[in-house]
Amino acid sequence: MDWLTSAEALTLLGTQPQTLYANVSRGRIKARPDPDDSRRSLYRGDDVRRLAQRAAGRRKQEVVATEAMHWGEPVLRTSISTVASGRLLYRGQDACALADTATLEEIAALLWQAPVNLPALEPAEGRGVSAAFVALAGAAARPAVFARHPAMLAQEAGRVLGTLAQPLAGVERQDEPLHMRLARSWNRPGAADAIRRALVLLADHELNASTFAARVTVSTGASLWAGTLAGLAALSGPRHGQASRGIGALVEDIRYAAAAEEGLRDWLGEGREVPGMGHPLYPYGDPRCAALLDSFEPPPAFLIYREAAESITGDLPNIDFALAALAARFELPDDAGFTLFALARSTGWLAHMMEQIGSGEAIRPRARYVGVGG
Repeated sequence: MDWLTSAEALTLLGTQPQTLYANVSRGRIKARPDPDDSRRSLYRGDDVRRLAQRAAGRRKQEVVATEAMHWGEPVLRTSISTVASGRLLYRGQDACALADTATLEEIAALLWQAPVNLPALEPAEGRGVSAAFVALAGAAARPAVFARHPAMLAQEAGRVLGTLAQPLAGVERQDEPLHMRLARSWNRPGAADAIRRALVLLADHELNASTFAARVTVSTGASLWAGTLAGLAALSGPRHGQASRGIGALVEDIRYAAAAEEGLRDWLGEGREVPGMGHPLYPYGDPRCAALLDSFEPPPAFLIYREAAESITGDLPNIDFALAALAARFELPDDAGFTLFALARSTGWLAHMMEQIGSGEAIRPRARYVGVGG
């Protein structure tokens, strides 16, 4: 049996690295660590050649379209962010490097390519995630203003972000950066720098589910408010923005198991995946996780969980693990992980929506009918 390097495999397949990693994650190609360099992987030659032969010639359009929706080939053009060679780039700049010093407001200005002005607003009716949904829904229900000039869109984006921040980060000291407002609202001043890093690292991540929802929404002519509401709704699922909460609960559960690995094997035995581990776009580890964990010491239970999960799955932890560890380390509220995710990612949604509006195109994919008579 022969094993190929990633360059050799990609040459045979004629695809992007993301497609290779997706085939590995779906079990189509077996991978193993390179014995000469543990940071790299080798890919089973027979698997690669089988897929390459299958793809030879012209592939059916429906196959290309279907696979593109599952960590496959890119489906939209964007200049906002991408994952390349294991790095997350915002407008060509390394997000992890930016997280060393930047604030979320500075990242928003980079992504929007415009100044960020958050208006001073009256207190929202209520606090927390539920109030954020209500605040956005009220504005989204109003007819869209069809002003599409970039400067006007950037001003509106500032109002959207400010409105979302009111119930999530509070109104005290609105002149402070958002990470300081969050730390103040949670009465955790010592967590401010880690919160800042998390916000920067979560600001955007290419064409994820919530970003796609936001882009689809504004492509119909709907407002930035409506698109942000759509993004927030998509983010609220346990496989997206709420993932860190589930990790925290599992870490707490296996804390009392006789052994962490035994507890995780029981979890897997119930047909569930180990959360917080691995990412299809980062076969060598999620750099956002490492960048965030560098700013604080995770609680011992998380270190135990990480060691056991890595031993069982062979995967490295992802940003959801780091976010759950952050919330536990500083004893943040139960919904802190989602709050951080929503406030940060909204800046990326707004950038993508402005880009989508500027394209003048509607997003309307087709479905492959498999029902009666199909």
